[in-house]
Amino acid sequence: MLTTLEKYPIAFLSILVLSMLLIHLEIPTVTIMEARNFITAREMILDNNWLLTTMNGEARYEKPPLPTWLTAFSGILFGVNSLFTLRLPAALMVLFLGIISYFLSLKLRLTKNNAFFNSLILVTSFYIFGIINEAPWDIFAHGFMMAGIYFLFLSFEEKSSIWKNALLSGIFIGLSIMSKGPVSLYALFLPFLISYGFIFKFKNIKILPLLTSIILFSIIGGWWFVYVRLEDPIAFLEIATKESGNWSTYNVKPFYYYWSFFTQSGIWTIPAFISLLYPYLIKKVENKKAYKFIFWWTLFALILLSLIPEKKARYLVPVLIPLAFSTGFYVQYLINNFSKLTSKKETLPVYFNFGLIGFLSISSPIVLFVILKNEIQTYLLSYILTSISTGLIGVLIFKYLFQKKIKSVFYLTILFMASLLIFGLPLSKGFNKNENYNSMANIHAVEKEHRINSYSIGEIAPELLWDYKGLLKNIYKNGLFLPPAEPNFGLLIMNEDVEEISIQLEANYNFNLVETYNLNMGSKSKERLIRQFYLVSKK
Repeated sequence: MLTTLEKYPIAFLSILVLSMLLIHLEIPTVTIMEARNFITAREMILDNNWLLTTMNGEARYEKPPLPTWLTAFSGILFGVNSLFTLRLPAALMVLFLGIISYFLSLKLRLTKNNAFFNSLILVTSFYIFGIINEAPWDIFAHGFMMAGIYFLFLSFEEKSSIWKNALLSGIFIGLSIMSKGPVSLYALFLPFLISYGFIFKFKNIKILPLLTSIILFSIIGGWWFVYVRLEDPIAFLEIATKESGNWSTYNVKPFYYYWSFFTQSGIWTIPAFISLLYPYLIKKVENKKAYKFIFWWTLFALILLSLIPEKKARYLVPVLIPLAFSTGFYVQYLINNFSKLTSKKETLPVYFNFGLIGFLSISSPIVLFVILKNEIQTYLLSYILTSISTGLIGVLIFKYLFQKKIKSVFYLTILFMASLLIFGLPLSKGFNKNENYNSMANIHAVEKEHRINSYSIGEIAPELLWDYKGLLKNIYKNGLFLPPAEPNFGLLIMNEDVEEISIQLEANYNFNLVETYNLNMGSKSKERLIRQFYLVSKK
């Protein structure tokens, strides 16, 4: 069975990723970043704002439009309000990233199996697949950049097709810039380049193809910025000033904030940490030059990201990519040698890591039963499938771990992650019950009944706006109320603003509370996802 999987790595990788991500792609709750992107895609389609991108009818130039275009095209083909449709391009980019990483591993002269392990570790690392829900445009930037790095590496290392590889590199790096500006250029490409120079010494670089590649990716990646700067200079400069200022003033964390970065790989946390113990692993790996290159790539990416004052966990994705390669070296070493190891210093971390995964697998049915309690009947099929699959996987992990068959344990770990996403994801609905949940889409029935339009006091939260499926103009700016022309209208107000706004309106308007809309899921309640809806009429 394992031999068959390894014989067709791309086919198995494709089946794994598509099964993990596509089957329940519509289930996760829309996040703030998703909402912003999906709204922009929706307005591209409905309002024809393909170049001068908007959100809620106002300029949104914070991010280049390539991922939004791809999302919008998917929406045109399959439905603009379908979460599955809008998330599809980002999910496919995870697969693209995994495939490119496999081929780059081969070009580093790793074995076919080692390359396969690298890709499997990458696509099952927590933040690699999790990022498509939290900040989906990141996966486009880093996926395209990895393709650019792959072809650049070929142009450096191979004597044939130098120009073709240089041009392809320029195209993909340009696409990366068109996905999220220079973010991946700084966090993924630059560390790669530094590490390549450090290990491979730039011995085979051809200057003219490289310069051509740089010019090409500058044109592809930069034309949209130039266009918007010329067409809408005031809004562009305001947004650019705000965005650049955020790097040094917003969400500022200390230099060492990212030092636990390996934990973002999820189930691979302990192997990832051990793979970074350079004095230990450099003596164990077969391809020492490739390991050195990957090690320094990971380290330089971490250092460069740490230098930027603004820090968020999701910014670590560029580090997780070479880290997956590094972890693959360690996994390959264990598969080849674990049955012969006698030192407890080497065996105990392995038993602890995979034993913990085995324990989590076996205990999953009990934990899920306790959490779901009265909801168990609603999600019975999903619960049964999750329990059977994880329970069986846990038993087999312990069996093969006892027999020191680490390859089987490795594949079962992959299967554990897959089973949670394939069978267990529907259970998340049972964790996120909120009795006060009330969709913004219900406003339209009130609007139709009273023949009114609705407005917002202050900027509306993107999740609320996405759920509303329309425009909600902000009519309260800089402390001033800007009443609409019509005598009757709907007004959405945050709880904390109700008293102040009612005082301002009571002299000229009747002010009647109709409903409270609440998009919070689960026990946590964010005030920004709650709005009071008032019917307002002139006296």
